[in-house]
Amino acid sequence: MRNVAILLFNEIEVLDFAGPFEVFGVADRKADPKPFRVFTVAERGPIYARNGLSINPTYLLNDHPKADILIVPGGGGYHTDGTPYGSRREVDNPAVLNWIRRNAETAELVLSVCTGSLLLAKAGLLNGLSATTHYMALDSLAQLAPTTTVLPTERYVDNGKIITSAGISAGIDMSLYVVSRLLGKAVADETARYMQYVLTDRMID
Repeated sequence: MRNVAILLFNEIEVLDFAGPFEVFGVADRKADPKPFRVFTVAERGPIYARNGLSINPTYLLNDHPKADILIVPGGGGYHTDGTPYGSRREVDNPAVLNWIRRNAETAELVLSVCTGSLLLAKAGLLNGLSATTHYMALDSLAQLAPTTTVLPTERYVDNGKIITSAGISAGIDMSLYVVSRLLGKAVADETARYMQYVLTDRMID
């Protein structure tokens, strides 16, 4: 069983974390034991996601099981007065960045969804790699990670240990891809069929 730790923070995009949570939670759901144990981690709780959804994280940053798969979702932007929120604020949060670096060292895989890639970039994990993000954050990713090759039309980008996805729903595609990589295509196909999710190869223009 692999532990899947999903980072949460205020103003997180709901589908960014809920999509991967669902994929890993139901993958090979009839197996005993199940292949994945999924939990959420936050600096504090409760978390208030986009549009007011309240979430109680399973664990806090300094008190959780070892993460075999680390997922960093996104969601965020700037208020009308210019102050950042969501992932744009967390890129300047030392507690979160240090947590990502520390857990990335021991994780088997590190995944980001949407603007979660900005957090990986600020943590120094994308140097010299290829990556993608939400189409509205491509320039921000390039600025934060000048040695990273930004691939704007890819649904997800696999660097081996580190995999990034494009915006929001692309996290589901990436998660199903990871299930396929770890457990085989048949398990990933059955997971998508159970979710009644149709996989897409590229972003919709």
